[in-house]
Amino acid sequence: MNAGIIGIGRYTPEKIVTNFDLEKIMDTSDEWIRTRTGIEERRFADDAMDTSDMAFLAAEKALENAGISSEELDLILVATVTPDQPFPSVACMIQEKLGAKNAAAMDISAACAGFMYGVITGGQFIQTNAYKNVLVVGVEKLSKIVNWEDRNTAVLFGDGAGAVVLGPVSEGKGILSFELGADGTGGKHLYQDEHIIMNGREVFKFAVRQMGESSVNVLEKAGLSKEDVDFLIPHQANIRIMEASRERLELPVEKMSKTINKYGNTSAASIPISIVEELEAGKIKDGDLLVMVGFGGGLTWGAIALRWGR
Repeated sequence: MNAGIIGIGRYTPEKIVTNFDLEKIMDTSDEWIRTRTGIEERRFADDAMDTSDMAFLAAEKALENAGISSEELDLILVATVTPDQPFPSVACMIQEKLGAKNAAAMDISAACAGFMYGVITGGQFIQTNAYKNVLVVGVEKLSKIVNWEDRNTAVLFGDGAGAVVLGPVSEGKGILSFELGADGTGGKHLYQDEHIIMNGREVFKFAVRQMGESSVNVLEKAGLSKEDVDFLIPHQANIRIMEASRERLELPVEKMSKTINKYGNTSAASIPISIVEELEAGKIKDGDLLVMVGFGGGLTWGAIALRWGR
């Protein structure tokens, strides 16, 4: 059974925080942030909205887009490192809100690579014919764990949610190949100790190498070449890391999704938010070959070669 994306939705908070807003509260500048990261603004959820609220709103849109009811879901997977609370899981919380009474539910903790882990895990249930419909949500409220006294990390992150419904798709469509990986020895370079703590230099070196390697690996596994790629959707962490991945695949600029300027790094939500953005812009079409690739704390990484369409 081929597994693919049959529905997608996103939610981004209304509150926009620009680089100029951050200039007023910390020692930074719009130029410093833009030239080093590619970020111009990001969205922050207000105090009344938690992670599960954003996840629910994105999930509702994905179900509507898929044309199925919540009762048809077999499994809910939520990728997040900023849950409302340690338990119950965000997945269980949105299962209740959606009325998805027939679905099993659990969270996945793989930081910014979490959405890739979720899609690949969910895809296995469909490919083995165990389940028919799986909801995967990538969601973060990173504004509640950033250290506003650390300008190197505080300027990077934003809040948001993206969700997909995975289901059976026709021959040649959906997930063609994937790669998942982890290197626990690098955990010391990116972790949470109340706030986000990052060794930017080490994370940058890791990400540039791994994002490029993983992108090439999934193409080789699928028996495809760089020339076959229609669109690259990298995790929106840093424009320089993203450009390194694009150059590794020898793609023109217009074939890479770039939403980091509008939303910052939304961790597990960045790839599904980007897919929706590019679909709305008409840049992703039926039959297109997409390469999705991400990395995150852990250190973790994942990549997927996917043929778009049902």
